[in-house]
Formats: sequence, structure tokens, C-alpha cells
Amino acid sequence: MRTVIFRFTIPYLTTLMVLFSIFVLLRGHNEPGGGFIGGLIAASAFAIYGIACGVAPVRRALYFHPMAIAASGLMMAVLSGVASLFVDAKFLTGLWAFPAILGGDVALSTPLFFDIGVYLVVVGAISSIALALEERESD
Repeated sequence: MRTVIFRFTIPYLTTLMVLFSIFVLLRGHNEPGGGFIGGLIAASAFAIYGIACGVAPVRRALYFHPMAIAASGLMMAVLSGVASLFVDAKFLTGLWAFPAILGGDVALSTPLFFDIGVYLVVVGAISSIALALEERESD
């Protein structure tokens, strides 16, 4: 299914899907959504891009190996839980900070970093599986 129209439109669709996945990731703290579903949306965008253009362009777009992305996400999720131990709270207790950036308070929290870690784990793991399947199919 590598038609000209499909190959032409998929880079734009992939960009929109990745931006939407970041929106879902950041929206998920006050409403349903978050790291897992955002990661699934981004991984499906890379999988569709791989179907249209091949595995090599997807690997160049990801820049890092997908399993390295998953490992860094897992490390980020664990470290967000460990941060609460430094303030004598239970593991994975949410901590918030409100630094003033550009004249406004920005809420930074350990749940945000945990969700970003989950997002990276899902993107890395699902992309790795999808790329492996696509490489096997193209042989």
C-alpha cells in the first residue's frame, strides 16, 4: 500500500498525530488521558509512517533506538517515584513545584514526569515491535 497519495500525505498526518499525542499527554492530568494513550497515538503514527515510507525513514525520524527511548522513559518514571522519598513521603507520592516562568506560574509535578516516562516507554516499545514486524515483512 505504497501509493503516491499515501506516501505524500503520511508525513503531514504523522506530524499531526504526534502533536495530538503530546496534547493528550499534557491534558491527562486534569481529564482522562495521559501518557499511555498519548504514547499509543504517537507509536501508531510512527507505524503508519513506516508502512508508507519504510523502516529506515522512521529510524531516522526517531533518532534514538526505540528500546533506548523505552529505557529512558522507564528510568524517568522510576525517578519520579523516588523523588518523594527525599521529602519523607511514600513512594510515588505526588510533589508539585510552581516556578515563575515568563511572568506566570508553571505547575511542575512528579505525576507529570511519571506520565512522560510512561509515554516514552509506550512509544519506544510499540515502535520497536512495529519496526521489527515491518522489517520482517519487507524481507
